[in-house]
Amino acid sequence: MPCSLKPRTISSTRPCGLSRSHRIRLSGLDLIPDLSGAIYVPDFQALLIADMHLEKGSSLARRGIHLPPYDTRETLTQLSSVIADVKPNRLIFLGDSFHDDAARDRIDAADLAALRRISAERDTIWITGNHDASPPQDIGGQIAREVALGPVTLRHEPKSLPQGVFEIAGHLHPAAAVESRGHRIRCRCFIADDRRMVLPAFGSYTGALSVRSDAFDGLFGDYHVWMIGSRAIHRFPAAKVR
Repeated sequence: MPCSLKPRTISSTRPCGLSRSHRIRLSGLDLIPDLSGAIYVPDFQALLIADMHLEKGSSLARRGIHLPPYDTRETLTQLSSVIADVKPNRLIFLGDSFHDDAARDRIDAADLAALRRISAERDTIWITGNHDASPPQDIGGQIAREVALGPVTLRHEPKSLPQGVFEIAGHLHPAAAVESRGHRIRCRCFIADDRRMVLPAFGSYTGALSVRSDAFDGLFGDYHVWMIGSRAIHRFPAAKVR
């Protein structure tokens, strides 16, 4: 089976590690998916991360939905593990890094210090998202609406693409399901065709949206998904996705 059915707990760290068997090509760029949900771009020594939604737990708590308040710490621990494994020179966050514009006021001092260390040790860019239109100014790095990485535009929300334009985005938190030996297996995934890629959400408390949902209509042509299993990444064509 491509994915573990065991639920992840807040005390566990997800696996990380670049795929040894998959490289996704987009407009001449090699993109290497990581088990964490990040993407590494070797030509630019850049690690791309989408939708961390830091402090989502504290946001839910203010609305009376109480979860263990450790999502930010777990997400940053996961991020540190990926950085240590990949050793990128550049970090680019594709928006919704914070769950809302007040998240900076709620983040624990130790987590804030960890975030500042991460951004200080390499070039860091924070792309704005719909949840964090005004990212904190005191965490290091640069803030941008979009970033060009060679021929590919990096942004938060996918847009209508004119001919000859390519993008990598987040926002939609993609997941896919396949049938295997009589079981339906659903996992977070990368989704891409020859013009666009959307990354899965990186955050610990982020949900996932089926690539068969209406939100994906019209965005992709003949696409594939790269489903994130417990130990490996598995590629499926659109025809196999349920």
